[in-house]
Amino acid sequence: MAEATRLDQRRAVFDRWGPYGLLFLSTVIGWATADALGMRTGERLACAVLIVAGVVLELWWNRAARGHPGPSMAGARQYALRWAIAFVLTVLHPLFAFYAALGYFSTERLLPPRLRKAGLFATAVTMAGSQSGGLPPGDGLGWVLFGSLLAANSVLALLFGHFAELEEARGRARVETIAELGRTNTALQQALDENAALHTQLLLQAREAGVADERRRLAAEIHDTITQGLTGIITQLQVAATVPDPAASRTHRERALALARESLGEARRSVHNLSPVALADGGLPEALKKTVTEWGERTGARAGFTVTGTAEPLHDEVAATLLRIAQEALSNAARHAAAGRVGVTLSFMGDEVTLDVRDDGRGFDPRAVPARSGTGGFGLDGMRARAERVAGALTIESEIGGGTAVSARVPLVRHDR
Repeated sequence: MAEATRLDQRRAVFDRWGPYGLLFLSTVIGWATADALGMRTGERLACAVLIVAGVVLELWWNRAARGHPGPSMAGARQYALRWAIAFVLTVLHPLFAFYAALGYFSTERLLPPRLRKAGLFATAVTMAGSQSGGLPPGDGLGWVLFGSLLAANSVLALLFGHFAELEEARGRARVETIAELGRTNTALQQALDENAALHTQLLLQAREAGVADERRRLAAEIHDTITQGLTGIITQLQVAATVPDPAASRTHRERALALARESLGEARRSVHNLSPVALADGGLPEALKKTVTEWGERTGARAGFTVTGTAEPLHDEVAATLLRIAQEALSNAARHAAAGRVGVTLSFMGDEVTLDVRDDGRGFDPRAVPARSGTGGFGLDGMRARAERVAGALTIESEIGGGTAVSARVPLVRHDR
């Protein structure tokens, strides 16, 4: 782009000062050779008048050209007047062809496209007349020489015109390319600005989603650990207060104390997003067996636990999810179902792990489960959300008076070693 600008500046300098320079050069050469060519006084006077007219014409055009920067009819008039002066000067003295040669260089900047070939041909006539010894030719041989030179100059003029058209087309393409690059850069900058704004918005949404997810996680952890622990503690203390046997009362108080310690550990681990306490010393089967056994002791219901398939160490998040679902299902069986018997089965089946919790309680209609209220627990929604968080699914089968079956199916993701 900088090179194109420098070339335009040089052309502008030549358009402004070139005609003066070529006219001055032609004048000096013509004056020096006037005697050799036998110019008469009248011819010399005519040349002087035409030279002055040429200077005046160029002075006028330098001011008028500011309002006509490109090819126009005003430029065509300037070209015609300059050609007429140069033609007459060349007829009077052939060496004024130096000034007439301007016609080859100014056609694309002065003439509209439809007049350029005519302008080039007119200049070729002037140049051929100068090269053949002057116009008009003196004899038949002079006319033959003039015709041959006119043909040669016409070919050269056509080449000049063709090259000028190519240069003009290249210039237009360059201008269009630069304009397109400008539009592209503008669009790219707008896209970058929009991407920056979108990135900021996505970061804000991700931060808000992370905060909301952490709140849900803590709420679920509190519900599954502290709430259930406190419920168990209250139950054991109530039983201890009503049992007349001191030994039995002490046993219930000890269970309440153990539940309090376990709940405290769960609260600390929930805050730090660690695995449940029951998983700290063993895998999921051991944790589920312990949970089911302790639940049966607290509630007095018959509780059994079974493992099918080949047990494998699970990823902490998967194991914690299944344990929490089992704890919630057992809590629901004790609080709502009044179950006398509960069976928990953990099944390892290829690339899936299934947890089934079945009870013989009063059951319910799954389609009539009320929405969670501000005082209610997470319940079924919480279990389903936990399963979906690890790309699993939860199904519930129940009918009034027919017990309840909760089944959680999750991918088998092995523990990182």
